[in-house]
Amino acid sequence: MSVVPQLFAGVDLGGTNFTTGFGDAEGNLRFEEKHATRAQEGPEAVLERIASSVDALARRAGAGPAALGLGVPGLVDMASGETRFLPNMPTQWRNVPVSAILSRRLGVPVYVLNDARAATLGESMFGHGRDARTMVLFTLGTGVGGGIAIEGRLHLGPMGSAGEIGHICVEPEGPPCTCGSRGCLEVFASGPALAAEGLRLVRCGKAAGLRVICGGDMSRISPETLGEAARAGDPEALEAIRRAGALLGLAASSVVLALHPDLIVLGGGVSALDSLIIDPMREAIEQRVRMFPVHDLRILRSRLGDRAGVFGGLAAAVQGGLGPSRN
Repeated sequence: MSVVPQLFAGVDLGGTNFTTGFGDAEGNLRFEEKHATRAQEGPEAVLERIASSVDALARRAGAGPAALGLGVPGLVDMASGETRFLPNMPTQWRNVPVSAILSRRLGVPVYVLNDARAATLGESMFGHGRDARTMVLFTLGTGVGGGIAIEGRLHLGPMGSAGEIGHICVEPEGPPCTCGSRGCLEVFASGPALAAEGLRLVRCGKAAGLRVICGGDMSRISPETLGEAARAGDPEALEAIRRAGALLGLAASSVVLALHPDLIVLGGGVSALDSLIIDPMREAIEQRVRMFPVHDLRILRSRLGDRAGVFGGLAAAVQGGLGPSRN
């Protein structure tokens, strides 16, 4: 008679949708569901919807989870499991006792952490970071987030906010950032930033290949179509991506000098540009890091892709929050 492995739950909460997954301690994701967040209904309704999704997967699995890990888009007090500020959610979820509510409802330990840090933990435990001593993750999506894992453990700082590498300044007099500073990496390398640059080029009569690919429909301009145009030989589209990649490399250079990681992972939708953005990123790192060799620094797209957040929640559940250090 085969032994059924213990299951854990991971949840990736977004403003539009959330995904719930059940998996084992080895990172085998066995069940998964996606649901509309319906954030306008407020935190309590959203949390009840998450709990109901866990119940539904438990029925499919024939057993409930031993613990649950939840990644959320914003600031979290990890010790208390309370959300402090989720900027893209109605009411901003200030001081919501998420861990207590879900733990009481489901009867299991619940660990809450920032979604980018969750993705970092997931990639470290179940992705490319399994064999890395120091790994840095850049999430390139609606914004630019990130995280740091050292010896298999998240480096968090006193507030759990260490790893906000999307807000490294790459142009001191650059455009304002939503964080209140100026010239942050996020202003140049996020998905909306690249789409805005593609739109600017087309409106200026440039990037003819991009215009053709979009059929003149400006709403279709995105990092994906910008990349398609670049691969088809549009020089202005290629240069726009290369500039973002070079600024990404500039920010990464500071991280490399401070931490000397053996692995940098790119996640989020913009990472699908792959070598178009990785090559100029690597060139910038090699140009700016001269104190030690970086030829063996690996720069890879996330192995977990858009499931990194779910795997991160799963990892937090498996490891009881932050997880042990590797020896």
